[in-house]
Amino acid sequence: MTAKTSIHSTDVLVIGWGLSGLVAAAEAITAGRRVVIVDQQPRTDLGGQAWWSFGGLFLIDSPEQRRMGVRDSYDLARQDWLGNAGFDREEDAWPRRWAEAYLQFAAGEKRSWLRERGVGFFPIVGWAERGGYGALGPGNSVPRFHITWGTGPGIVAPFQTAVEEAEKTGRLTVLPRHRVTALRTQDGTVTGAEGEILTSSAAARGEQSGREVAGGFEIDAAATIIAAGGIGGNHDLVRAAWPERLGTPPAEMLTGVPAYVDGSMQSVASAAGARLINGDRMWHYVEGIRNWDPVWPGHGIRILPGPSSLWLDATGRRLPVPLYPGFDTLGTLAHLRTTGHGHSWFVTTRQIVEKEFALSGSEQNPDLTGKDVPLLVRSRLAKGPTDPVQAFLDRGEDFVVEKDLARLIARMRELPGGEALDPDRVREEVVARDREMDNDFTKDAQVAMLRSARAYRGDRLIRTATPHRLQDPSAGPMVAVRLRVLTRKSLGGMETDLEGRALSADGSAVLGLYAAGEASGFGGGGVHGYRALEGTFLGGCLFSGREAGRAAAGAV
Repeated sequence: MTAKTSIHSTDVLVIGWGLSGLVAAAEAITAGRRVVIVDQQPRTDLGGQAWWSFGGLFLIDSPEQRRMGVRDSYDLARQDWLGNAGFDREEDAWPRRWAEAYLQFAAGEKRSWLRERGVGFFPIVGWAERGGYGALGPGNSVPRFHITWGTGPGIVAPFQTAVEEAEKTGRLTVLPRHRVTALRTQDGTVTGAEGEILTSSAAARGEQSGREVAGGFEIDAAATIIAAGGIGGNHDLVRAAWPERLGTPPAEMLTGVPAYVDGSMQSVASAAGARLINGDRMWHYVEGIRNWDPVWPGHGIRILPGPSSLWLDATGRRLPVPLYPGFDTLGTLAHLRTTGHGHSWFVTTRQIVEKEFALSGSEQNPDLTGKDVPLLVRSRLAKGPTDPVQAFLDRGEDFVVEKDLARLIARMRELPGGEALDPDRVREEVVARDREMDNDFTKDAQVAMLRSARAYRGDRLIRTATPHRLQDPSAGPMVAVRLRVLTRKSLGGMETDLEGRALSADGSAVLGLYAAGEASGFGGGGVHGYRALEGTFLGGCLFSGREAGRAAAGAV
């Protein structure tokens, strides 16, 4: 039995210092409450997963959209969200209410609320998850992906500042290396938490830290908010939750989040009476590449692709309509899991890579993260890939660069898994696609879409290359990229009402307990349903953290 060596008392206890936890803490502080924040990581990891993110936010009918000629509305966004989510379960009652509330937030005060806190946005709005199934199907009808000026650190900063200022005045206490192992209860009410104090760690941000126990702690709290993230860093939990509709989980997956995203609070919350729902809903990317300079074990980076690359499965067969780069993440994942292989391929050109390849992560975008306008102009508008993309071209184990198709195919076959490629099939797919480029009209839906996409100024400026033949020497050299599944987000979690109160199996509130962020499925236990429209994870953390923080403070 671990000795209890640290005892605290507070109004509001926040478990987890990612974005939702920081927002919840900031709201409770504003309401005049005393707050304690605990996290199992060293202080260097303050900000959690959000710090590493690209900083994309989903907004509706924003000034940035209007300046780019995009006509958006609440009704159109709601149509897209519901078509994407596919709510079809009894358990979707609260997630659907959260979706309605979040859409109102994204169409209303979200932008002004962030602007008041100093958050700005890159002026060109991105078009993620384009769908392609029809107006009522999955996908964004219009561009809605607003990149935070400063990326992930930029969205974390105002809430981190609020926490640190409150810490200086003694209204808030941050306790690193405190791992919660149980919630304390009395007469059916959660009254705080207890757990283990881990030994100090010098691990840098994102690096794996040890789990040696130095002591124990108890914290009494009038309200407790769980904001401890999901399961993306724990492949065993990912595989256990993997649904049949997505086939079998890959034998090998890359990891898109640090190892501390381990799902350890799920069993703790469940033991205290909280209901976990929609655990089979998850969001993993299919454009994962191994980081040549890893921070955490199995560290993968996602290519944020423009729409031009030819996407082939492991055998060289082109993916079906509309599974093009950037169109339907989950549909592509489900399809690729039927092929019997754990990887797929982009076949593309340097010209496409220069224009269309972005990399996920704040550290992969130094211009946007550092708010460096001269660097941004040089890297995004000048000829050539960004420096981080060039580093992967030079050093990434998943990249092949060759002058012609025959050499490209030969090199692809030399990589692990490349033996599955049918060279004749690859050649046939590339040549057939290139023939479609000879006219302004075509039967190839992807080629037609490329030409249509450039009608949007944002695509034409920085996101969609001028359509060309893949074997055009002037666009070369040719590039192939081996892609693997990259774990990322849990779409299910603790069921909560619109105040963020955790609910029990009978639908009643677990008194004293709240949840926010990924731990609550970004709201309600699964605000996204089956699919995410992108830019909605950080936004879900902001909204659910705000609501839980305000409600918890009001209940004290």
